[in-house]
Amino acid sequence: MLKISQLIIERDGKQLSYDFRLEEGKILAIQGLSGVGKTTLLSAIAGFVESIEGLISWQGDSLNSLPVEQRPVSYLFQEHNLFEHLSVIENLSLGFSGVAPKAQIVEATVVLQVADQLEKRPRELSGGQRQRVALIRTLLRPEPLVLLDEPFAELDPKTRAIATEWVRDTAKLLGKTVLMVTHQSEDVDRVADESLVLEC
Repeated sequence: MLKISQLIIERDGKQLSYDFRLEEGKILAIQGLSGVGKTTLLSAIAGFVESIEGLISWQGDSLNSLPVEQRPVSYLFQEHNLFEHLSVIENLSLGFSGVAPKAQIVEATVVLQVADQLEKRPRELSGGQRQRVALIRTLLRPEPLVLLDEPFAELDPKTRAIATEWVRDTAKLLGKTVLMVTHQSEDVDRVADESLVLEC
């Protein structure tokens, strides 16, 4: 279980507060107006933002004092965080303690229609292609907690439908616990088990 207990974060002169629980293996959609603290919440769970008080715990263990690299988190930023000097397949193979699951990676690229881009560099891809590559990398990494910040923002309706279905199916197959920030109600309907609306 992911537990966010009376967490308070100060951003831009105001205090943001969070308090909720998410069962292991569930997918939570996080919604709310711009500036309400959706991305800040993901960044705090990942360890990029410090809290004033409160607790972030996973499976009963506090994450508050853990550095970013030791947290059980895979995070898809809005900027996709791909390494420009590496090919697509090299980017997709990063982050595994042992041998990367190449068959699983290639299968995902086929489903998300980027299998013909594997030898290219990220700069050679469209925004939607970059987003799909980053989605694959984030979901297939071994960390149990997955944080997705507007993961379908650059996708056309047809590709978005494919990607949302792939994310839900893959998360469920791998037992991932997912927090997804989105402004689109269709994403909530297609992907999420639960939703959380943050308010100012």
